[in-house]
Amino acid sequence: MRRGRRGERLGVNAEINVVSLIDVMMLLMIIFMITAPMMQGGVDISLPSAEVKPLEPKNGLVVTIDRRGQIFVDDTKLTYEEFAGSIKALSDRKGAGGVFVRADQGVDYGTVIRLVAAMKARGITEVGLVAEPDENR
Repeated sequence: MRRGRRGERLGVNAEINVVSLIDVMMLLMIIFMITAPMMQGGVDISLPSAEVKPLEPKNGLVVTIDRRGQIFVDDTKLTYEEFAGSIKALSDRKGAGGVFVRADQGVDYGTVIRLVAAMKARGITEVGLVAEPDENR
């Protein structure tokens, strides 16, 4: 124990200093707030806007077509032949959430129809087209 000025004993300080703990917590919170938007994966596309209602989050398979017409299933790039050959197995493995097609607004309409037709030909009936809600509503 420590001694005071005139030889008297001081009591034990049982308080915990949490100031440094709060500083670390605040720093971590700021780091997570900055990095969280960057961690969202996916293919960068510009969705067309339409008068649509927001979708409820589901566990469906996401097929994305970027501006150059490249096909991505979730984040994996596939050729059309690979897509057509594996879409049924991928859809079955993902579950009963359906398939959501996200196409950039600059993509040729024929490319989107070709993908949807390939899915329909392989027995995938729950196909949804994703769009941004129209801001003018």
